[in-house]
Amino acid sequence: MLEEIKKVGQEALEKLSEIKTASELDDFRLEYLVKKGKVQSLFAKMREVPDEEKPQVGKELNKLKNQIENGFKELSVKFSREAESTPDVDLSLPGRKRFRGSYHPVIQIIDRMVEIFKALGFDVAEGPDIEDDFHNFDALNFPPNHPARDMQDTFFLASGDDLLLRTHTSPAQIRVMRKQKPPIRCIIPGRVYRNEAISARSLAEFHQIEGLYINKKVSLAELKGTLISFSKKMYGEDSEFRFRPSFFPFTEPSAELDISCFLCGGEGCRICKHTGWLEIAGCGMVHPNVLESGGIDPEKYAGYAFGFGIERVAMLRTGVDDIRIFYENDLRALNQF
Repeated sequence: MLEEIKKVGQEALEKLSEIKTASELDDFRLEYLVKKGKVQSLFAKMREVPDEEKPQVGKELNKLKNQIENGFKELSVKFSREAESTPDVDLSLPGRKRFRGSYHPVIQIIDRMVEIFKALGFDVAEGPDIEDDFHNFDALNFPPNHPARDMQDTFFLASGDDLLLRTHTSPAQIRVMRKQKPPIRCIIPGRVYRNEAISARSLAEFHQIEGLYINKKVSLAELKGTLISFSKKMYGEDSEFRFRPSFFPFTEPSAELDISCFLCGGEGCRICKHTGWLEIAGCGMVHPNVLESGGIDPEKYAGYAFGFGIERVAMLRTGVDDIRIFYENDLRALNQF
């Protein structure tokens, strides 16, 4: 028995001296120090040792066990310290390229438009995406039978409380007029919703920037000057624009602002419907009924309002000929901007 203890001890010490990795050390533990390992097997044989030899054999076994356990602990501490000092990153590998995110092109356009209008003296206001029928239609002089109230154009909510997803950012004008006394000069950027067919020119969910100016003796000439000044800063001093008469329930007189088509140079294509022009804004003098709905006396004050479709502006600025590209999440397209 003593010879066997000596043999196991020599064998264990030799293996400990040859261990180079934590994995080899764990294999050593499984061979010698677990419940069914070689050391424990020697203790199990103690029942076969004569009584007069048991003290000596037991002494040698305990010595062997302590010797192996101490050697195991020393190597465990060594490998643990080496693991702490070894970096997780392989410094011999080439560096990894860091990819940086960017603003969506529509957000970039909104930020640029807000920057220009701020320079022209406009403040920024906001309104809720979920509106009521009064702010979205009634207060803006929409008659009860106006087509825009139809389910074909408006997303009404199922709550039954005349709630809907706003079809334009104009309802925020009423909220601003009721909270602030003239003079009022603000823009309202935001998302709007219309139950429309999705095509290269239109979406069911898109963005607008609404503008409002109310003061005494406001004229249509000021409106035209403001929009031309903005548009030249946005599209360049050489851009060509035109105003043409139109109709909106909340403005009178009303007009639409067009810019020469960026794709065909005014010659006509599918994007401009072969007219050579693209509409970029609707505008007009605020209707007296709208002023009254906002709590402002139309006998003392006048105002103008305008609204830009952001995606349409983004198409002009980026040269994209299909509005759907902005929301297809194709990074090959979006990363260009």
